[in-house]
Amino acid sequence: GLVLGVYSGEKDDGAAQFTSAGDAFDRLVSGKLRALLSLCGPPLKKGKTRIFHGLHQDFPSVVVVGLGKKNAGINEQENWNEGKENIRTAVAVGCRQIQDLEIPCVEVDPCGDAQAAAEGAVLGLHEYNELKQKKKPVVTPQLHGSAGSQAWQKGVTYAEGQNLARYLMEAPANYITPIKFAEHIEQKLRTFSNVKVHIRPESWITTQEMGAFLSVAKGSAEPPIFLEIHYLGSANTGDSPLVFVGKGVTFDSGGISLKPSSGMDAMRADMGGAATVCSAIVTAAALNLPLNIIGLAPLCENMPSGKANKPGDVVRAKNGKTIQVDNTDAEGRLLLADALCYAHNFNARAIVNAATLTGAMDVALGSAATGVFTNSSWLWTHLYEASILTGDRVWRMPLFEHYTKQVTDCPLADVSNIGKYSRAGGACTAAAFLKEFVTASHWAHLDIAGVMSNKDEVPYLRKGMAGRPTRTLVEFAARLSQDSHN
Repeated sequence: GLVLGVYSGEKDDGAAQFTSAGDAFDRLVSGKLRALLSLCGPPLKKGKTRIFHGLHQDFPSVVVVGLGKKNAGINEQENWNEGKENIRTAVAVGCRQIQDLEIPCVEVDPCGDAQAAAEGAVLGLHEYNELKQKKKPVVTPQLHGSAGSQAWQKGVTYAEGQNLARYLMEAPANYITPIKFAEHIEQKLRTFSNVKVHIRPESWITTQEMGAFLSVAKGSAEPPIFLEIHYLGSANTGDSPLVFVGKGVTFDSGGISLKPSSGMDAMRADMGGAATVCSAIVTAAALNLPLNIIGLAPLCENMPSGKANKPGDVVRAKNGKTIQVDNTDAEGRLLLADALCYAHNFNARAIVNAATLTGAMDVALGSAATGVFTNSSWLWTHLYEASILTGDRVWRMPLFEHYTKQVTDCPLADVSNIGKYSRAGGACTAAAFLKEFVTASHWAHLDIAGVMSNKDEVPYLRKGMAGRPTRTLVEFAARLSQDSHN
């Protein structure tokens, strides 16, 4: 199969404006493609397709897909590069049509941006069907023509990173337990000589005095794991690392503060923070990015049992602060508190944590963007600029003292794990809680609860767990590595 892009006709005659690959193919078939397109009615709108069969022996089926306006670039209103997003969407739609025709291989028009085209193809075709007997046919996308093969390969690597996060988040919680998660990541990193993976058991977590993390884990029969990854990509192994921290609750029942049963199955993806940061490191290693990255993922289940945290219990975090657990379903911040304290051991250039932390984040932004709470405008700028390129957007949220007072005004302990006005500004009070465990001057907390899954909002992702914002984290790390070179 072949997927070709066409721009929406801005010429007065309404004639199709092909990409250079489309023009070349049209010449190859003596103008038949252009002629057929004009016979098919009005010009193709963005993301819409037409399929032609029998035009050329090498490509029995050709899908032509609308790319929108030719010179679409950065859209200030949308905070993304519209041209790149249009390509990702168009290519994904085209590749899926080839898949529906059960054609095993598809060549993809680079559409002027081979990286975006590769991302669209590889993200668009991904589907979790490990446990089904009946599977969709596997389609292998490859670049059409020879121009842009390096950019294409980069796009494939970026997209495979996000697909790894999607795989981990989508898999059932009895398949991705804390230890299985850690082993899966270790196996992905096994081939890289500059990566060390430490799978820390419960005894180690105890010696580290991570009382908040252990208090969440103790309700489950699954033992907790603290996953620690060291990627040494910098020429100087002593360079200060970027530290990624990810919430790794492999299943969140809410604990004693039990969640409603409707939709609880989606809480297998409550380790989305750990999945995205670990997948970003796997991608950074595959790209051989010249910087050091440390990944930290506290992994456990949050379950109700006779051993579980009870509302009103007080636990002690690694930095000595006591925490009143007023709601056992606000558990992610307890894991992160200890992991963030530990992250300060590494003299980090920046600490970035990601977590499916609050339903309030989903209420605030929906699935449009990841909410970012940060004490560093330098860090914010890098994340924001990265997200414009990837189309996986971020939006800055407040870290006001206003919210800090709501978690530190606590009857029994130094801090409470929920704000005293309960639902008001829930994502902001959660961030204020985390800030109590951070002394680093460059720290960002990414609340990814709203972008955890995809229904139909991102057209180049199928329905299911989204693996967002893995590509933004990778692009951010890549920008940081350029920064240190300059």
